[in-house]
Amino acid sequence: MKPKSKILIIAGSDSSGGAGIQADIKTVTSLGSYAMTAITAVTVQNTKGVKSVIPISADEIKNQIIYTSRDIKPDAIKIGMLHSSKVVEKVIDSLNKIKVKKIILDPVMIAKDGSKLINNKAIQVLKKKFIKKVSLITPNIPEAEILTEMKIKNKEDMIFAANKLIKLGAKNVLIKGGHLKSKKVEDIFLNKKEIKVFYSSRYKTKNTHGTGCTLSSAITTLFSCGKNLKKACELGIKYVNSAVLTNPKYGKGNGPINHLNSINLKKNFN
Repeated sequence: MKPKSKILIIAGSDSSGGAGIQADIKTVTSLGSYAMTAITAVTVQNTKGVKSVIPISADEIKNQIIYTSRDIKPDAIKIGMLHSSKVVEKVIDSLNKIKVKKIILDPVMIAKDGSKLINNKAIQVLKKKFIKKVSLITPNIPEAEILTEMKIKNKEDMIFAANKLIKLGAKNVLIKGGHLKSKKVEDIFLNKKEIKVFYSSRYKTKNTHGTGCTLSSAITTLFSCGKNLKKACELGIKYVNSAVLTNPKYGKGNGPINHLNSINLKKNFN
């Protein structure tokens, strides 16, 4: 099987393999594309929580992006954890140099255990300079609350927050509704022309580690292969739902999902 597209992932590493760069590579690969990486931080974590975060220098993150892209030009870019304002600035500078049009930003700010993964100055630079440069931003409820400085309690609040992000310069927004207590999970895709609510079943499981990273990587991959953004969001959500439903039940805390749910091996390796 030949890869359908090339994806550059700019994100942090997760030593437990459930989120971050590891989840991104698994997702891109299982959906049939080729993954490259620029690692922004190394985290020491497992399913029970984050023990420490070791940041990579902003200059080396920039070097990873430019050096990799000059050799293998990515068709699309997925961006996750950016821990400081200097990193955000250097990533913006890098993107201006490599000129890739399809960019998905997952504004990773808070880990599953509540650990903060980005500083306040970086959040401000993200809002003022970065949001307007990407094709789609995919915050969850807590991240959307930080970006819009408002509380989100229901679907109407989600729509209002998405419109606030559009006013900040976002072209397209997907606010993920998994943190709300609704019977169905409601994810809202919105731009200046249309709004679409995706409804999904809510599964009773604590094994949802890495769902946000996985979804944004799935959307990036599908978008890079020619799907429009709304369709890429719809198919990405289906992929993540299937990955949650078939999770392998690893670990003692919030376990990983099943990134291999899209793969059907036809070869016999005996």
